[in-house]
Amino acid sequence: MTTPHSASENEVQQIAWKQNLYVCLFGSFTTILAMTLILPILPVYIQNLGVTDPEAVVSWSGWIFSITFLAAGLMAPVWGRFADRYGRKIILIRASLGMAIGIALIGCAQTVWQLFWLRLLVGLLGGYASGATILVATQTPRAHTGWAVGMLASGTLAGNLLGPLIGGIVPALLGIRLTFFVAGGIILLAFFCTVFMIRETHKPREAPPKNAIPYSFWKSGRQRNLVLLMLLAGTLLMFANMSVEPIITLYLASLRTLTDQIPLLAGIAMSATAFGSMLFSSRAGRWGDTHGHLKMLIASFIATAVLLLLQGLAQTDWQFITLRFLMGMTLCGIMPALTAMIRHNVPADAAGGVLGYATSTQYAGLVLGPLAGGLVANQAGFTAVFVMTGAVMLLAAALLFRQMRTTAGPDTA
Repeated sequence: MTTPHSASENEVQQIAWKQNLYVCLFGSFTTILAMTLILPILPVYIQNLGVTDPEAVVSWSGWIFSITFLAAGLMAPVWGRFADRYGRKIILIRASLGMAIGIALIGCAQTVWQLFWLRLLVGLLGGYASGATILVATQTPRAHTGWAVGMLASGTLAGNLLGPLIGGIVPALLGIRLTFFVAGGIILLAFFCTVFMIRETHKPREAPPKNAIPYSFWKSGRQRNLVLLMLLAGTLLMFANMSVEPIITLYLASLRTLTDQIPLLAGIAMSATAFGSMLFSSRAGRWGDTHGHLKMLIASFIATAVLLLLQGLAQTDWQFITLRFLMGMTLCGIMPALTAMIRHNVPADAAGGVLGYATSTQYAGLVLGPLAGGLVANQAGFTAVFVMTGAVMLLAAALLFRQMRTTAGPDTA
């Protein structure tokens, strides 16, 4: 029998998860927008800090760009387990405040080494988007997890899409240093929204006994193997997707194009993928909730593999850009489905840590993908890169199909 107290608590949770979703959506959008807003000006900022040799500027740009994401990937499991222990809201407060202060301090850097260490600090303290995913995935009702994570992904993709565009406008109006303060201020908006509008319904986990084995579900074969497969699929996804990114500009230059502005075409091609994903993320998540997330994953990986192979056969720029847009539509269902599958097969008190591991494995794909793509392109040409990435996607689909055939259950259908 349902007591009035429990009924009232359930009603509060029903309201809270939707409010939390929209606050996290806004927070993810603003933090990602601010983080990507500053990326186009980093090479110019490095020059302003006294690095004049072109090769040195390129080298420093690579390190300063990468160090933030490397640090974030390493810290993701740590912050995830912290969230399991102390609550998810405090992680978002810490991330938004830390990122706002860190990015504002970048505007005060006097040397390139100060810029490097401040970018490292932002990576160590950041992680709002991944923290928001943990909060939404763990507090959303099971039947709506895929849709909710898809909505959250739309906000992240919108930030990725608009950030570089705004970053090309603001410095011309305000100057480079003030741009960093603007970015910090944007993230500060997410901080205040998080503090005053997110309603925490997670009950922090009790401290385990000293002799306890943390996350004992890793010892249960069926769930452990399924979760490990999801982590591997996420790594393969990022590896395949990022293998292509570094060669897009060069590949377009080898096609028949409508304009000689190749960088512009490359920007359109990259944005087309993000735009396609942004439009269909929530719909793909809803489809996964209704028909099964494992089926969504298999279909998405196969469709993406086919589109990657077709991109390697493109003859003109418009063909390539169209295929990139379609690929955005097929990619958008993968991350929400992976997150939902992990959430449905991991105990609530361990979900934050495991989703943190998922973030770290995806960062591994982000690091290894461009290296592999460049190596294959140098050895076998551009088309070979698309063949390789298509094969990686098909491998992921085959592993997931094998899992679906050997496992029966509502969470794996």
